[in-house]
Amino acid sequence: MSAEQLAKLTADLIDCRLCPRLVEWREEVAAVKRAAFSDQDYWGRPVPGFGDHEAQVVLVGLAPAAHGANRTGRMFTGDRSGDWLYRALHRAGLATQQASTAIDDGLELINAWVTSAVRCAPPGNKPLPVERDNCSRWLEAELAALERAAVYVCLGGFGYQAMWRHLAGTGVVLPRPRPKFGHGLEVPLDETTLLCSYHPSQQNTFTGRLTEDMLDGVMKRAVAIAAGAVGNGPAPS
Repeated sequence: MSAEQLAKLTADLIDCRLCPRLVEWREEVAAVKRAAFSDQDYWGRPVPGFGDHEAQVVLVGLAPAAHGANRTGRMFTGDRSGDWLYRALHRAGLATQQASTAIDDGLELINAWVTSAVRCAPPGNKPLPVERDNCSRWLEAELAALERAAVYVCLGGFGYQAMWRHLAGTGVVLPRPRPKFGHGLEVPLDETTLLCSYHPSQQNTFTGRLTEDMLDGVMKRAVAIAAGAVGNGPAPS
């Protein structure tokens, strides 16, 4: 799909008001703001995916952060989770710079696309099942557009489950039972691979459950898969 077609998808997405609870929350956060960002205009709308429309590496997270992507309008931008993610993407050669701070900061992704299963910031970072299901239409359309995807990097268990549901809906033959989520889990499929990482949330990074070396290992593995160097074994942890 062309960049123009993805742009049309983005234009449709940012007008979505399908989930009343999420609409109310995202707009309330955008109006009240956090004190540190009181002088900034919040995005306060659904957040589109970001990156290279010919990407082979597609990263799928949970949802925008209330004062991160809900503020900046770019996935994983403006919070500490994003700081970790984009540093890792830069080290892996998938981003032109190591920091993502705003839509107009000049950052470009190389052979990578960053998105999430839910597009509006949810209260408590916990979308309801109906909200997840409502939002699946956007993920399905986006993934269908990213025709060169070779590896889906699932950031956290929520992203992994969302990708599993998506692939099952497209008729991809999946192993049964579904492998248990874990950092470095790799599920080779006919034409793509699912690759899992712990989410770079503060809960994981502050406690040491996820280290930069662990995240780098997953990114290195994703690049290798995209390049056709599949090899054997999971990403190093």
